[in-house]
Amino acid sequence: MDGQSYLNEISMANRPAPKSKMDFMKSKFFIVGAIGVVGLILLLIIGAVLGGGSSVKDQTITLKVRLDNTAALVGDYQPSIKSSILRSSSASLYSVMTNTSRELGEYLGEEKVPAKITEDEDAHKEALSSELFEAKINGVLDRTFTYKMVYEISLITTMERRIANSAKSDDLKNILETSLESLDNIYNALNNFSETTK
Repeated sequence: MDGQSYLNEISMANRPAPKSKMDFMKSKFFIVGAIGVVGLILLLIIGAVLGGGSSVKDQTITLKVRLDNTAALVGDYQPSIKSSILRSSSASLYSVMTNTSRELGEYLGEEKVPAKITEDEDAHKEALSSELFEAKINGVLDRTFTYKMVYEISLITTMERRIANSAKSDDLKNILETSLESLDNIYNALNNFSETTK
């Protein structure tokens, strides 16, 4: 081995190994930072789930708008319903929804409806109106109205129960409990309705 080869061999042995690009992941700072970020994400997810995504006030405003929109459609299509029993149930439904909406309006006062709620609820109303209109021109309004109102009542009562469980106001809870009791009775009547019964 000549002198140059010997010197090269010694210098290679004394050089520190090149650092891997992944070594930074083993550092204490990286590990602590990663744990902190994961913890923050988990806290945000838990907060969103527990918070339900919107305040009781916004949920109550949404409920009022939903009741107003659904009652308007019930009023529009009720005269075209053939079954007298179904007309009677729809009249009861209209009455419960308009009374509950009026009481919620008194409870909320002059609250302004956020644009997002108006937009979402108008879209919901438009979709329901289209289905009822199509059923009317196809001669199947009674069946479709019954099915759609059973579904709408289930959505509304779910909203009411969620608000009642979160609300601190006894006045609001009383409004919702009265509505829930009445809507549950109408739900059962509509759910048991048969087109063969006039």
